[in-house]
Amino acid sequence: MKNILFVASEVVPFIKTGGLADVAGSLPKYFNKDEFDVRVILPKYMAIPQQYKEKMIYRTHFYMNLAWRSQYVGIFEMVYDGITFYFIDNEYYFAGPKPYGEIYQDMEKFAFFCKAALSSLPSIDFRPDVIHCHDWQTALIPVYLKDMFSNNPFYHNIKTVMTIHNLKFQGIWDVKTVKDMTGLSPYYFTPDKLEAYGDANFLKGGIVYADKITTVSESYAEEIKMPFYGEGLDGLIRSRQNDLVGIVNGIDYNEYNPETDPLIVNHYNAKNFRKEKVKNKKALQQELGLNQDEKKFMIGIVSRLTDQKGFDLIDYVIEQLCSEDVQLVVLGTGAEKYEHLFRHYEWKYHDRVSANIYYNNQRSHRIYASADAFLMPSLFEPCGLSQLMSLRYGTVPIVRETGGLRDTVVPYNEFESTGTGFSFRNYNAHEMLGTVTYAKNVYYNHRREWNKLVDRGMAVDFSWQRSARKYEDLYRSLTY
Repeated sequence: MKNILFVASEVVPFIKTGGLADVAGSLPKYFNKDEFDVRVILPKYMAIPQQYKEKMIYRTHFYMNLAWRSQYVGIFEMVYDGITFYFIDNEYYFAGPKPYGEIYQDMEKFAFFCKAALSSLPSIDFRPDVIHCHDWQTALIPVYLKDMFSNNPFYHNIKTVMTIHNLKFQGIWDVKTVKDMTGLSPYYFTPDKLEAYGDANFLKGGIVYADKITTVSESYAEEIKMPFYGEGLDGLIRSRQNDLVGIVNGIDYNEYNPETDPLIVNHYNAKNFRKEKVKNKKALQQELGLNQDEKKFMIGIVSRLTDQKGFDLIDYVIEQLCSEDVQLVVLGTGAEKYEHLFRHYEWKYHDRVSANIYYNNQRSHRIYASADAFLMPSLFEPCGLSQLMSLRYGTVPIVRETGGLRDTVVPYNEFESTGTGFSFRNYNAHEMLGTVTYAKNVYYNHRREWNKLVDRGMAVDFSWQRSARKYEDLYRSLTY
């Protein structure tokens, strides 16, 4: 039996701000239980809903040195969905209404979390063969293992995997403060270790010291070797490319299932979507006050409204995008200029644009189930989950060819009748608009071809099963 420990700063269903939480919470359920014992450790935030806190069992507590401070470390445990979760308790660090705040406070908080997670292993009587670290918040674990834990035989030969969910976030602050908050010696603050461009960088430490590095799609693993996507670490990534693997995320096929989804109006599947899916569209049109016309081409967008997600392209051609034969349904929050943009167009074209400037899980499921196409023109996208949900619901994705979008959406080829969506290559508003226009033409004038696109999209498998097999291979390669 191989013991695997996931360490993450957010995990569904306890706390979530992004896709990282889905990976850390869903993936562990899909490993082969006969070969892998996978457990998860995360902070016991005050913001975790009460219903989960009530089920946590106190295991033990101890005091731990973090540089010159002595800090309380409590350990709570809970089994959820067959997986054992451990929670590191310290009210000084994990109070507050959300998991992240000011970066310099976060860095001390997660330095504490990394050291506490490692220190707690003997007390929970679980010795992992592999510790799987997620993003910069856990990147000090491989560093601490090589440093202050290296003399303790309990920790000998524990391997580490560092997963980069989004290279843009690295955990950067000045060297003097980081030395003070981590308790690491000056030896670690050189350009071949934690120092980068004059500052200290948590993620860089994790990339330097982890045994394997993974990222959340094959294309993103290639892209981050280049300066444009490399966020200043492309040289380091190239130097470690033999230990770098790209594995596409999955989605939970039980939660996202048009046949059983309790959040949508009308259930359907790959066999009957031609008649049944459209009932969701009519219901959504009514709910949002749009023109009730089941034939109208509906484009959905569920996203953070930021430049990374390509909203500057949409801004540039939105007047043409909102033409009379289209309905546009947007859900999400983000940069104020984009929030105002969509509100303005809803006011201008209230019968065909719906701006939902908030986040609501039920509404997101209804958009996936109702829209004909789903637009994701991202500048960069490490993996992206929305396009996987769209495929699952028979909503045809229109994406830019970058990162996980390129790996998961096969562009439509009208001559061979292949593909699962539409894509464009250059980060260019008119190229995006041309692709949307092409998709619209297929929808209106080649309906059988459109339905075949939906068929192929609903047939692909992007469940966690697929990703879990690849991670299992990775763990085996480290432990044999």
